Amino acid sequence: MPDPIPHGGNLHEAARRHGILLDDWLDLSTGINPCGYPVPPVPPDAWRSLPEDDDGLAASAARYYGAESALPVAGSQAAIRALPALLPRGTAAVVPLTYSEYAPAFARAGHRIVALDTNAADLPATVDHVIVANPNNPTAARLSRDTLLRWHAQLAQRGGTLIVDEAFADVDPSASLADATTREGLVVLRSVGKFFGLAGIRAGFVLASPALSRDLRDALGAWTVSGPARHAVQAAFADSDWQGDTRARLHRDSVRLGALLASHGFDVRTTPLFSWIPTPEAQTLQQALAERGIWTRLFALAGMTTSLRIGLPGADGDWARLERAFAEIGT
Repeated sequence: MPDPIPHGGNLHEAARRHGILLDDWLDLSTGINPCGYPVPPVPPDAWRSLPEDDDGLAASAARYYGAESALPVAGSQAAIRALPALLPRGTAAVVPLTYSEYAPAFARAGHRIVALDTNAADLPATVDHVIVANPNNPTAARLSRDTLLRWHAQLAQRGGTLIVDEAFADVDPSASLADATTREGLVVLRSVGKFFGLAGIRAGFVLASPALSRDLRDALGAWTVSGPARHAVQAAFADSDWQGDTRARLHRDSVRLGALLASHGFDVRTTPLFSWIPTPEAQTLQQALAERGIWTRLFALAGMTTSLRIGLPGADGDWARLERAFAEIGT
């Protein structure tokens, strides 16, 4: 059996490894909004009744994302696992450093995996499917809407598919392809875990053509999103005031985190929800921060410079703790 794919948020493991009590950690390893949406009390019926597809959640999601339709799923992770088996078997191109579930999911379904060159104007004729995160996790790289639509057109001519993971797109959705997902061969994955800070409810959405959405719904089966989760997401989608205030705060905090890291000499790439620093000292830096109870995400792939992803602190005390840690480390 292959080793589990590493992810951020593995705080119990960090606590065991470093001998620091769980409650004493500042977890900056995930890129999740630390000041998540304040979910209103859950109605008792949401706990007692089976979830219903016609409760308005799909329509709420379509309005929020600006899409023709939306399929609720148990986090975009569920779609990542199921989609490869629904697509014609072929060659799938994936960015070498990105969310680590894509390549294994396509490989398990019998697809050949190759590296995607995001600087290429045209896709190789041998590529059938392309999977990208926009912005990318963890490198924060962004692809323009024009580039993605050009790639989709090239893939569509050969019966292929472009899958765009927009898990981190809520803060600045200008490059989103949500409004184009009626086109065959274009799939957009959205998540409420990052911007809304609701990762624990495991809810996401697939924006795709009606035919592929039906196939995916059939593959996943009934009741993929729980009643309490559906209640929380509909409330979050309806709260435009919270969304506007949160976008402004995340932009400010992103600038603050980027400036902090740059002041210690790092080459910083940012999104509004995390910063990424490629550095040969990434492993040493992660260890030094962990010794101070601050958990970050290390990326160490063969042939690539090691790097560290650092999420946003939330409370003032968390910011002060991170600033103090860097001052003590003396980078």
